[in-house]
Amino acid sequence: MDIKEIQNLIKFVAKSGASEVKLEMEDVKITIRTGSAKTETTIVQAAPVGIPQAQAAPVAQTATQPAESAPAEAKEDAKYITIKSPIIGTLYRKPSPDKPNFVEVGDDVKVGDAVCIIEAMKLFNEIESEISGKIVKVLVDDSSPVEFDQPLFLVDPS
Repeated sequence: MDIKEIQNLIKFVAKSGASEVKLEMEDVKITIRTGSAKTETTIVQAAPVGIPQAQAAPVAQTATQPAESAPAEAKEDAKYITIKSPIIGTLYRKPSPDKPNFVEVGDDVKVGDAVCIIEAMKLFNEIESEISGKIVKVLVDDSSPVEFDQPLFLVDPS
């Protein structure tokens, strides 16, 4: 099930007037609850069997960074435009393991240039830049999980 199908399902449930819909498939469980003012959607995707525990460690390390540097970085990063993840999945910075990264810090990108690939439910989605500029920061490591709307790259449009 791709993101468009999920969005269409949410719209359908909201229009139908149902208060709750649950959908369970092999590796995905979706619960959509509608209330008086908002629609709540929960998507649970089962982790593939056989993922080494080493992949979980880098995520935990990034969460323990000192909080003092965050305000200074936020002011500096405010002048840049963020390329965000349009879907949930696993980000790959290379088209294949033996190829170079799509983009590196300092590379110029144009609208439509591929910046990474996100694998979602065995489908590889090429993510293209929606802006032109220079990559100033890569915010996600190769082969790491990403969430919807998660910042991936910072681009200097000037």
